[in-house]
Amino acid sequence: MRRHDVDAIRVIALGLLIIYHILISFQPWAKVIYFIPNKQSLEHLWVLMEMINIWRIPILFVVSGMGVCFAMRRRTWVDLIRDRTVRIFVPFMFGMLFVVPIFLNIFNMYYGLDLFWFPLPGHLWFLGNIFLYVIILLPFLYYLKKEPRNAFVGVVEKLIAKPGGIIFLFSIPLFVQTLIVNPKNYPGFALDLPHGLSHGFICFFCGFLFALLAENFWSAVKNLRFITLIMAFSLYLLRTLYPDIFPTGLVSNLFLAFESTNWMLAAFGFGTTYLNKNSPLLNYSRIAVFPIYIVHLPIQFFVSSIFFPLPFPAIAKLIVLIVTTFGLSILVFELLKRLKWVGFLFGIKIEQMSPTEDRLV
Repeated sequence: MRRHDVDAIRVIALGLLIIYHILISFQPWAKVIYFIPNKQSLEHLWVLMEMINIWRIPILFVVSGMGVCFAMRRRTWVDLIRDRTVRIFVPFMFGMLFVVPIFLNIFNMYYGLDLFWFPLPGHLWFLGNIFLYVIILLPFLYYLKKEPRNAFVGVVEKLIAKPGGIIFLFSIPLFVQTLIVNPKNYPGFALDLPHGLSHGFICFFCGFLFALLAENFWSAVKNLRFITLIMAFSLYLLRTLYPDIFPTGLVSNLFLAFESTNWMLAAFGFGTTYLNKNSPLLNYSRIAVFPIYIVHLPIQFFVSSIFFPLPFPAIAKLIVLIVTTFGLSILVFELLKRLKWVGFLFGIKIEQMSPTEDRLV
């Protein structure tokens, strides 16, 4: 059965990533990470981004693991590798070679620096991780899929049947990962290779496992949706209003891991309750959001280089940047989907769109 809620969560997560990147341009530290900053910052808006910062990327790994489980319903392992190569690895490599250097050179031109053309993962780094997880885990994932009544899955099913079991199941591996890695900056998944790789690996595998558990998982997150939301939001308020309440380092990271877990479970709980239905908007968005995400940063940087020097209020520039980045990215998508042999480089399938499970990153 098609999971429209997973489609919707994927669309929302990638859309929030675009908003996140736009708001970076209005932070005083934007230039440090090679974003073109506006002279007048909007630091107060970053409080909202701090809410999603710790789960914006992990939830994409979870959704990707679910997508692999769904795709196994109708694919051999050879077909799955071929599909993920075309859908993920090709856009990743093309983006590294052509998309990322474009917006980095817009940055260099804006500041009068030397131009260069060097392949870098940039905002597409997590695609490389996903492809790696598929290759590494594929034999074990097919075993779990073909032997759903094995002892491991049986233990997991018993665990999530208990009150709060799904929270325990998802939290413990991330606690262990945090204890081992103890990152200096917990949300810095892209900049900390050991942290980003290991955290994404756990989320990807858990996503596969959640999809394998089917209604057992969806029922558990639905029943706990208010509890997980309250716990996540409470922890967010505590670290925002009372930043000194938690010691820095390991203890703080463990609380962030637990908060992140609850945000994601709440998203799936409310998603299965309210978003598991199709619509023309969702049908369009699920196809468009991936290529739109790929192309949005060159457009954002180009628009920033034109509008930021102008004497307008920061909030007006923010509105212009949001509207133009999304609007022009949609126009580029509309062009790409008509150029079949170019569109596939941006993750657009040449043939008619297949079912939802094949469209999950």
